[in-house]
Amino acid sequence: MIKKQLEKIKNLSYKDGKDSKRKIENLVVLLIILIITFIAINKIWSGDSKESTKENNIQNTANKQLAAETNTNTTTDLQTNLENILTKISGVGKVKVLLTYYESSEIVPLYDETVSETTTEEADTSGGKRTTTDTSTQKSAVMQEEGSGQKNIITQKTVSPKIEGAIITAEGRR
Repeated sequence: MIKKQLEKIKNLSYKDGKDSKRKIENLVVLLIILIITFIAINKIWSGDSKESTKENNIQNTANKQLAAETNTNTTTDLQTNLENILTKISGVGKVKVLLTYYESSEIVPLYDETVSETTTEEADTSGGKRTTTDTSTQKSAVMQEEGSGQKNIITQKTVSPKIEGAIITAEGRR
């Protein structure tokens, strides 16, 4: 298909002479301008979306890292504590514990919340009243900036994971 179009353009240049060459030059210039415009628009649109989602990406990354660290620590701590308790029982030898979880831990960030409420009362000429209440809420996670310039989310609480099951193996006394 492209070859056919190129041949049509070549045929135009041979038919009319100078006028067709000028048309081709104009088409090439127009094509270059379109490509430059397309690239410029693409850069502008991608820049806006990056700026608007930059803070959201920082918050999501920080939440995921904190949740992963907390989940790993909680899992290891619970398994170690259970192993230690079971080894203290008389007649129990070496103990290994594996815990499985229904869900992972959840980290609840601290939010800065602004609530504004507007109430409007209207009365008409026939004695009727109408009350309208508009409530708007803005919510954003509270961030703390460290000395290195990195922003961390301040957490309100951490919800521990729910244990689904446990596998315990223990050696008996010989």
